[in-house]
Amino acid sequence: MEVPGGQVFVRQWATGQPPKAPLVLLHDSLGSVELWREFPAALAQATGRTVWAYDRLGFGRSSPRTEPPSLGFILEEAQTYFPAVAAKLELDQYILFGHSVGGAMALCIAAHQPGRCQAVITEAAQAFVEERTLEGIRAAQQGFQDPAQFARLTRWHGEKARWVLEAWTGVWLSPAFRGWSLEPRLKGVHCPVLALHGDRDEYGSTAFPKRIVDGVQGPARMKVLHDCGHVPHREKEPLVLGLVEDFLRNI
Repeated sequence: MEVPGGQVFVRQWATGQPPKAPLVLLHDSLGSVELWREFPAALAQATGRTVWAYDRLGFGRSSPRTEPPSLGFILEEAQTYFPAVAAKLELDQYILFGHSVGGAMALCIAAHQPGRCQAVITEAAQAFVEERTLEGIRAAQQGFQDPAQFARLTRWHGEKARWVLEAWTGVWLSPAFRGWSLEPRLKGVHCPVLALHGDRDEYGSTAFPKRIVDGVQGPARMKVLHDCGHVPHREKEPLVLGLVEDFLRNI
């Protein structure tokens, strides 16, 4: 579908059940619709809700980008691109599930569209920039110098893979981004929030979900997953599904 700056690829997992507010998935810095793998279908079945996911511009099957993202790219997704997607899909009410930077975007969207976002689930979301975040990104950057590892990124993004990698590392490792924080946006989030985080997340400590639940204005709960890294929906899928199902039961 058309959005400002190009076309984005969107996919739906429908349930055929009575309509409830759908879930919209927001992917991580190297992610795409296809990288969610079987999770969206399982999420739709567990919650009885339609699930949508889209590739941000420059990722997956969406239009390529040539310019690097700005330091304000998280807020831009909330203010410009997601509203365009929601309008095209005619989503008046929705629930957001954001992984990693997608979780930060989800919270910014909730603050920007408070009357439409019914709830937010963040998974391994960053709330500010930790040294642990930067160390993890530097290690990944080094790893992608291996052609075999970079080829795996190409599998999901094709010719856009180099832009995807440089967009991630370029922004997060920029000294100008060091002071970024969700703090100014959290006070605008009034809907229920569930913050999930692995205790072995290589890109951030449990200070991230704590900052989120302490900063939002609506009811919020934090769940730290034992022996889990940066991708809980893959590493601990049954647990994540159960936590989300329970969280959404009365929403």
